[in-house]
Amino acid sequence: MEQAYAIEMLHITKRFPGIVANDDITLQLKKGEIHALLGENGAGKSTLMSVLFGLYQAEEGVIKKDGKEVEIKDPNDANRLGIGMVHQHFKLVECFSVLDNIILGDEPTGKAGFLKKDEARKKIIELSDKYGLSVDPDAIIEDVTVGMQQRTEILKMLYRENEILIFDEPTAVLTPQEIEELMQIMKNLAKEGKSILFISHKLNEIMEVADRCTVLRKGKYIGTVDIKDTNKEELSRMMVGRDVDFVVHKEEAKPGDVILDVEGMTVASKVHHNNAVKNVSFKVRAGEIVCIAGIDGNGQTELVYGITGLEPLKEGKITLGGRDITHASIRDRNTHGMSHIPEDRHKHGLVLDYSLEYNMILQRYFEPQFISGAGFLKRKNIREYSDKLIEQYDVRSGQGSITTARSMSGGNQQKAIVAREIDKDPELLVAVQPTRGLDVGAIEYIHKQLVAVRDAGHAVLLVSLELDEVMSVSDRILVMYEGEIVGELDPKKTTVEELGLY
Repeated sequence: MEQAYAIEMLHITKRFPGIVANDDITLQLKKGEIHALLGENGAGKSTLMSVLFGLYQAEEGVIKKDGKEVEIKDPNDANRLGIGMVHQHFKLVECFSVLDNIILGDEPTGKAGFLKKDEARKKIIELSDKYGLSVDPDAIIEDVTVGMQQRTEILKMLYRENEILIFDEPTAVLTPQEIEELMQIMKNLAKEGKSILFISHKLNEIMEVADRCTVLRKGKYIGTVDIKDTNKEELSRMMVGRDVDFVVHKEEAKPGDVILDVEGMTVASKVHHNNAVKNVSFKVRAGEIVCIAGIDGNGQTELVYGITGLEPLKEGKITLGGRDITHASIRDRNTHGMSHIPEDRHKHGLVLDYSLEYNMILQRYFEPQFISGAGFLKRKNIREYSDKLIEQYDVRSGQGSITTARSMSGGNQQKAIVAREIDKDPELLVAVQPTRGLDVGAIEYIHKQLVAVRDAGHAVLLVSLELDEVMSVSDRILVMYEGEIVGELDPKKTTVEELGLY
């Protein structure tokens, strides 16, 4: 008797300009299992799932459902076959309610074509209770948390009675508590007989929820393992192709002069009438990494906006290297020793439709090495500079310097920003969630870079929501809660639990 597979993707090959994203990949999903798909940034995980969901067509290979070959030309075909997907960047209409987002495209109508929302509401509340999703059908999407938006996406699949559920890096944007809840939801779904494909590069999450795991590396299939027979070290070796060091190695910090001095800083909030940052003061010295820790939404974003010039201050003073920059322009801060790895790489980090090389010189195109006296760009110099950074920071893309930023995987977009900001040799590096959405190999690399900036005698201000990262990278921890700094901790003398309590 042959094993019953819900979905089989056999010998799938998908090409894009300059790159084979999926090179002869076979993936078999059993009924009722949670199957993890693991790989580095740009290994081809999302591409493979997009082929299954009908967003891309593979050049070679077949897809079978319940043993029968099927054709999936678009997401409507996928839906009819009972395949649903929660994308990495949610596909929700911000000004609609949760209920309206769930029924969108599948609205229940009566004889005369009127919407019958009461039935839909009843069904949604039943589903929500059954799977422990706790959503409010009448809440408007733009007012709810990211976790609730994600649960809305899950309900969208359940409302359509999908049997095969694809989660594309579902935990990248969640708080630790929301991640716990999601893990439980996934287990409940599998218990009810749903088959789940879970794309991730967070090894501890895979160890916790998955039954089996398939590993991709650089577009090729590496193998499938049973989770009960493996460990984090083996998985990371399959994924990266070498042993990964989970520990950050660094010498004692040797703090020097004060580089950044923030005094009595207050920043207004965009969301509510209170101030997002309330009378905050702290100093960052040369040769140390100071980390601002805390749960998302406690004013860290606005604090960074104030320091980097994205938002004006209501009150307070900022000094950089002894020079008052409270009212300085963003370019002025950039050219006087500040670098910024922003939280939102699409909004503030890259011009997505520019080539990689132009993104690398965004803040420096007016320097003599890149522009002539007559105002023409020196293309050869730009290309050489960009190629150097791409090689140095292992930025992977289809066509090197001329690749459009938009077409690169999120992790490689992040590496490009890190390369650009660190190469300016800044006195102060402000790094906001620098490793968000990155795989273990890339995280290890970026942590080394942050320590190297510190050891070169510069100041680093790190803002991170990952408690492990806070503990292992920083020399001093400032905990932020409701717009104020409520404690200063020494990572050598504190524990993750104590930090969590703050």
